[in-house]
Amino acid sequence: MSETTDTTADAARGAVGPGERPANRAELLVCGLLALLGAVVLVDAATMADLPAAETGPIGPKAVPFAIGIGLLVCAAVLTVDVLRGGRGEAESGEDIDLDAPVDWRAVLLVIAFFLANAVLIEPLGWAISGAILFWGTAFALGSRSWLRDAAVSAGLSVGSFYAFAYGLGIILPPGVLKGIL
Repeated sequence: MSETTDTTADAARGAVGPGERPANRAELLVCGLLALLGAVVLVDAATMADLPAAETGPIGPKAVPFAIGIGLLVCAAVLTVDVLRGGRGEAESGEDIDLDAPVDWRAVLLVIAFFLANAVLIEPLGWAISGAILFWGTAFALGSRSWLRDAAVSAGLSVGSFYAFAYGLGIILPPGVLKGIL
């Protein structure tokens, strides 16, 4: 048997040859999470309540969630096989970040704090104000120090998204203290 055939057979069994790395646990974790997400979507689609008003055509409201769930499971299976055969995700050659730099935990924790503040403040203050705080805080956490400009842009984004949801999608976000004004 030739050396090429042996290498192919070893790769199919998941054997690690010289210069190859064993399957990465983090990549296998991603495969597992992808499969779990697919299963959750399928279970949710299967237990979705039938809406008689939504059954106006040959394809009901369950078709898309089923297709997405099946697609997620197929992607998880294909990715798992690839990882077990030695496939590795590679950093994009055009990346302009230093992968050896430490994580900026201050920025991460600030973004989380502003997100949680938004979740707490959205009902009492409304989306326009809590969204502006979220957008401004995220810009601040990521290093912007143009506070006045950031506040103006954040206010524009939050009010603009309020009206985009209201008129574009028919979804009314909480107006909070600005009820009657917006």
